Amino acid sequence: MADIFSYESSEIDWCEDNYKHSEQVVESFNTMSSFIFFIIAPIMLYLLHPYAKERNLAIHLVWIMMIFVGLFSAYFHMTLSFVGQMLDELSILWVLAAGYALWFPRRLFPPFIKDRSTFSTLVLVVTVVTTASSFVKPTANAYALNCFGLHLLYVLAVEMKHCTDEKALRLAKFSVVLWVLAISCWISDRFGCSFWRKLNFCYLHGFWHILIAIAVAYGSTLIAYLDANYEIPYSLPGLQYWPCDKWAVGLPHIVLKGTTKTRKRC
Repeated sequence: MADIFSYESSEIDWCEDNYKHSEQVVESFNTMSSFIFFIIAPIMLYLLHPYAKERNLAIHLVWIMMIFVGLFSAYFHMTLSFVGQMLDELSILWVLAAGYALWFPRRLFPPFIKDRSTFSTLVLVVTVVTTASSFVKPTANAYALNCFGLHLLYVLAVEMKHCTDEKALRLAKFSVVLWVLAISCWISDRFGCSFWRKLNFCYLHGFWHILIAIAVAYGSTLIAYLDANYEIPYSLPGLQYWPCDKWAVGLPHIVLKGTTKTRKRC
């Protein structure tokens, strides 16, 4: 049992040179880049609070769990232990599950699902089964998680066909570009390590952390905006960027222009 906590007990080893900067940290840059989640998650938690308060406070779970993703990612890359790997991957799985349960469009529910409560229960069951099965072939977990990303892109494409909001369309484009850049870094680090070693640049997995954290902030805000239009249309949701909306860059969030009075009239 102690072996699964041991340094380098995981079968996965990323391209970055091990113990280059510290005898206690296996992959220094990958470890440090994981802290991007500690920066973005609390900010998004704050920015999306008005929407979560009106829609469902459980939405805060997504960003609370993202903090744990950063924590477990840092632990994994610091030790490359089997336990670190599983905590890292399973935390991502449960964030995805929370996102599916809260935001998956009602009109795309399977025919036998009639309400979100039933759908959330189904997601929970599938996630528990997937969690248990992830110990069977741990090296396949990362690829399975990326398949969820492809499915989310498909759902987003379906939803955006009915959207005419220019800000939302621009946010969708940014989200896709960020995801493509992130997954390109992940694939290049995983399968092109020999090439990057020749260039003495073995840090693409760290850039994956940074890009995917920003991509999640963009993509989840877009999905939440579409959800708000369906579920709480009386709130008149809109999109803005923090810290300055005029820049059209930064972290996106939802503003609710409707009032309680507006809700009663509707």
